[in-house]
Amino acid sequence: MDKITIDRLKIFCNHGVYEEEKKNGQNFYVTAVLYLDTYPAGVSDDLTKSVNYAELCQNITGFMQENRYNLIEAAAENLAAYILTENSAIHALELTVHKPEAPIGLPFENVSVTIFREWQKAYIALGSNMGDCRALLDSAIEKISANPAVRLLKKSSYIVTKPYGGVVQDDFLNGCIEIETCLSPQHLLEFLHTVENEAGRTREVHWGPRTLDLDIILYGNKIINSEFLTVPHCDMQNRMFVLEPLCEIAPYAYNPVFAKTALTLKKELEQCIK
Repeated sequence: MDKITIDRLKIFCNHGVYEEEKKNGQNFYVTAVLYLDTYPAGVSDDLTKSVNYAELCQNITGFMQENRYNLIEAAAENLAAYILTENSAIHALELTVHKPEAPIGLPFENVSVTIFREWQKAYIALGSNMGDCRALLDSAIEKISANPAVRLLKKSSYIVTKPYGGVVQDDFLNGCIEIETCLSPQHLLEFLHTVENEAGRTREVHWGPRTLDLDIILYGNKIINSEFLTVPHCDMQNRMFVLEPLCEIAPYAYNPVFAKTALTLKKELEQCIK
């Protein structure tokens, strides 16, 4: 992608672990590399089609001065989230917070932390078979959309499906949404669990009835296999109640494990069912 660089913006603020840092303050420097498409602004010479970096510098300064953090890691993380959520043209960001006056007590030139954060496209499967299922799914989508670190792009229609996994229970109402998010996969999972819990979700029976089920099906082209999260979803290729609504909104969504699109996986599952 194209990029705009703000190099070592000087800001006097009060971040630090020690009381004298909080009280007296010191100079920090922020370097921000903004990844975006500059072509529309380049061909039109129109500032509204790019990022107003003068305005952004003012906003970065205001954010760093109005908020206080013990660690420059925390300052960088929160500043990155602020920049990405407040500037829709910016797709990704490399951010460095410099602290050249840190109270180290030894000769040094600089201490800094650099992070890279970006918007990623993800797909979330939704399901419910307890209570007012449609209202529960609608409410979940509203809560997800209300998070400033999430942008709702597409929403499938809802379909009624038979239970999966062998547990006797009512039919499910299922759907899928396409989002962009600057939350990490783990933080997205934690957020979705919060939405589930607010809907009264319990986890007493594996594959059992539930008020709300939210699963990360795909997150960019990432392959994740941790104790808490597997992406792409390890069983999506066997679940028509996932593939049908997913194909409605994104038939060419790519599963990097199988190197196949959602549409191909759906067609293969249809052949197996026959």
